[in-house]
Amino acid sequence: MRSKIKICLFGTPTLLMAICFSLVMLFTSCSGGDYIGEVNVYSHRHYPVDQEIFSKFTEETGIKVNVVSASADELITKLEIEGSRSPADILITVDAGRLEKAKQANLLQPILSEKLAQRVPSEFMDKDKQWFAFTYRARAIAYSIERVKPEEVKDYEDLALPLFNDRVVMRSSEHTYNQSLVASILAHSGPDETMNWCRGLTENFSRAPRGNDRDQLKAVAAGQGDITICNTYYVAKLAESAQAAEREVVNKVRILFPNQDNRGTHINISGAGLTRYAPNKDHAILLLEYLLSDEVQTKFSVENHEYPVIDGIELSPWLQEWGEFKIDTLPLFKLGKYNEEAVRIVDQCGWM
Repeated sequence: MRSKIKICLFGTPTLLMAICFSLVMLFTSCSGGDYIGEVNVYSHRHYPVDQEIFSKFTEETGIKVNVVSASADELITKLEIEGSRSPADILITVDAGRLEKAKQANLLQPILSEKLAQRVPSEFMDKDKQWFAFTYRARAIAYSIERVKPEEVKDYEDLALPLFNDRVVMRSSEHTYNQSLVASILAHSGPDETMNWCRGLTENFSRAPRGNDRDQLKAVAAGQGDITICNTYYVAKLAESAQAAEREVVNKVRILFPNQDNRGTHINISGAGLTRYAPNKDHAILLLEYLLSDEVQTKFSVENHEYPVIDGIELSPWLQEWGEFKIDTLPLFKLGKYNEEAVRIVDQCGWM
């Protein structure tokens, strides 16, 4: 785990973290109103659409949703510190690797729901039913329309070719998106090929990694690099921006789904697990089932440009425009299995 928590108070970091998070949960749980019950969510997601969905769930069921937001690693640490005293019912993250980490730490339990078992495709459900994906995003290649020819790139591996020397921009390898991408390549190709790819990629950087996926797209549009890797929904978010300069970025880049002639495009998920000591288990399962309803799946797609895991759901115009693509069917738990080795590789090759 590479993320670090900095606390400028007296006391041990772990104890102070537990106190801070508990205070947040206390205040969010005491805001008044008449409810038939509650459900406590620890979430890594930060999108307005989520709060809309939680509010609608409360409106329809009378069950209040209390949310504590932080990074996945911070939330997992919190669950470990709290143990059986944890108020958390649900853990939500944007990466399968972190959900698998929580499972391996014995922080989750099987979700006993026939509705979920029937609704969630097997490739998006943990084999022990402790977590599942409710949306996914494609980790696509985005390149300059002016400076890259479409025939020059088709796979992730191509970004390590000499052709792209001093032309690649990327966000930090400390982010879970890139760690899971490297873990997927490691699972498919082994450590030697993954190391060679990583070294070639970092040698091709036109600048030190910084910023988020949107910043990489902006850098390509501005000529600071010619090619990058990003989540598809960031492109759609820029296209809908209130700022004309951000909308113009989308006119200067094109995305492609890599590795369509072999293993398929890597995806990362938004997923949820039922915590081991969930005090409101029944309410939690109702909320988890709600995330898989047609209405909510459509909302995730149309408003946040995420791919729904349920077939037949309306897609946003951008998802429709990009069309269908072949998905890497690597079992998602392997993204967690190979995470530590992936981090060692990116460290050794200098991708910071």
